Amino acid sequence: MSEKLKILYYTLWIAHPLLQIAIAGVMLQQNLQRKFRFFFCYIVTQIVTFAIVFPAYWNSSTACFYLSWSCYAVSVAFGFAVIHEVFVDVFRSFHTLRDLGSVLFKWAGLVMLLVAGVVSVSTNSSEMAPWMQALITTQRCVRIVQVGMVLFLLFFSRYMGLDRRQKSFGIAFGFGSFAVVELALVASWVGNHLGNPWMSLINMMFYNASLVLWLGYITAKSPVRESVNTLLQPQRWEQSLSDIHHPLPADSLIPMFEGMVDRALSGTKSGGPFISQKTAAPASARSTAAVSANTISLAGIRTISKI
Repeated sequence: MSEKLKILYYTLWIAHPLLQIAIAGVMLQQNLQRKFRFFFCYIVTQIVTFAIVFPAYWNSSTACFYLSWSCYAVSVAFGFAVIHEVFVDVFRSFHTLRDLGSVLFKWAGLVMLLVAGVVSVSTNSSEMAPWMQALITTQRCVRIVQVGMVLFLLFFSRYMGLDRRQKSFGIAFGFGSFAVVELALVASWVGNHLGNPWMSLINMMFYNASLVLWLGYITAKSPVRESVNTLLQPQRWEQSLSDIHHPLPADSLIPMFEGMVDRALSGTKSGGPFISQKTAAPASARSTAAVSANTISLAGIRTISKI
């Protein structure tokens, strides 16, 4: 690597903690560390990683190697947790959809760990240890999930009432755009289309671009989300999942008796103008009694069904 590339490399690397400190400071100022606690922990972890790895890079290559991979594992874990946090924030008004998504995310995390374990065991590489191969596979799976989350928000944000100026959208978009670039760089490196120095430089450039994007979204004021009452389509999804999760018992007699009461009331009201004055009062009394009896019967049936 030439001297100019080294200067550019170190400049891009030192820019990481500077931008991350600015993001953490703005989040603390706006009290966003509670709403996006995993994203805040991710930013703080990256700052601590630089404070540990950068001095080790100049002093001990062995210590730098193991510290880098340890911090890399923590970063992968927080990257997956941030995507789940964004998903929960997007669906916070739809409890059933949010619960379903949380279950799917847990299963996705388990599948990623299984895939990483299988790849590490089945790959015989003299250049890379199995645990390193497993970690890289997990990281690539997380990147794919991040890209999928961005695509989901791009296509379904209007159904969720989510404006693209929302902070949660900006966080997901930053991760997703950087994930696309990183996966493309890995594919180019595997195909021998791109060398290692240029791959590292391009990777750091786009990561700095993601940090700038996050800083802009965190600093800007987010618009108010659209009211849940106006979002008819996700409400239907929510109601359908609720009906599946809490179905009405097949042997319930309450709907049948409610229909009987409605028919009785409609039959009572149908004869109004043709009833004479002599029979009006007794008929009214009889209809009142019938409604009372039907109401008492319905209440008793509901009590029995609850028992």
